[in-house]
Amino acid sequence: MNITVDCRMINSSGIGVYLRGCLSYFFNSIHNFLLIGNHEQLYIYISDKIKIINCNTKPFSINEIFFFPAAILKEINKTDIYYSPFFNLPQGIKIPVYTTIHDIIFPDMPELFSKIGLSIRMYFLKRAYKISKKIFTVSQFSKSRIEQHLGLSKPVVVTYSAIQIMYINYRENNKNVIKNETIIFIGNIKKHKGLDCLLEAFLLAKNEGLPHKLFIIGSKNNLRTSDKSIIEKINSIGEDKIIFTGFLSDEELLNYLASSFLLVQPSLYEGFCLPPLEAMVLGTNVLISDIPVLKEIYSCYPVSFFRAGDSLDLKIKIMELIFNKKASSPELSDDLLSKYTFQKTASIILKNIA
Repeated sequence: MNITVDCRMINSSGIGVYLRGCLSYFFNSIHNFLLIGNHEQLYIYISDKIKIINCNTKPFSINEIFFFPAAILKEINKTDIYYSPFFNLPQGIKIPVYTTIHDIIFPDMPELFSKIGLSIRMYFLKRAYKISKKIFTVSQFSKSRIEQHLGLSKPVVVTYSAIQIMYINYRENNKNVIKNETIIFIGNIKKHKGLDCLLEAFLLAKNEGLPHKLFIIGSKNNLRTSDKSIIEKINSIGEDKIIFTGFLSDEELLNYLASSFLLVQPSLYEGFCLPPLEAMVLGTNVLISDIPVLKEIYSCYPVSFFRAGDSLDLKIKIMELIFNKKASSPELSDDLLSKYTFQKTASIILKNIA
């Protein structure tokens, strides 16, 4: 079978991790593949069974819907299956389409978006649902929300996200990483990521003698002037105690995550949420909000939960973990390490489309 895979988002954050993780296992199958995307990013995959077509048309653009290159569509429609790791689909595809929808935050948290922005996003979601033969998603929680908002007419198959091999390799090659007095936050500054709650809790903890610094993975330049509450909290705590790392390479991110004492994930909404799993693989303690999806994914792992959105409870749990002299770095059993793998994810996708 010949399968087209949309790889235009291969270097994006969560979508790219999911796609890159699946690709190597796709390629170990008996099928042939046509990859569409940036040739420079994809040339490493070229082989006798893998063909690449350079495509610069941006996802979720007018060109994607109305002016997608006819020559590329012609090649796509020569294959048997079209798979997209996200819910953006070019117009003109005549073969069966399969799509991964990672979450459905737009209708679940409409207050995060303008009316126009919400309408546009819902258009793309509904369009992908209508066109796709099957939908894949990354948790039972997301499946339930897709069915709630988009209907029950299409099969929705759960294909969990997973840990990248580089985290396993790093752990094997760095057995004695020294933990620093640091707390780490990985995520964007959008409201549903809960950074505001973490900053409130961190300020309360600092006032009670917490010696640790908070590292925020990303750039302070991404803070908009409208993020007044976040900017005010950062200023009140002190920029010497809250460090924005800026852009990090994979190796730098691994070093930061492995050397931190605690990862805090204060999310109000997620589809899966990989950072807690990545942190535990590297021996870093994890404190996460008790939202349904994180309870689903991580209840059997050695994590601590706090009440979502409750900065006081978060402060208490941070202090308990840091000042508990018996606290030790988490160690994952082989069963927990193999619970979420891209080999499983890729095999479920291929089983459902081939």
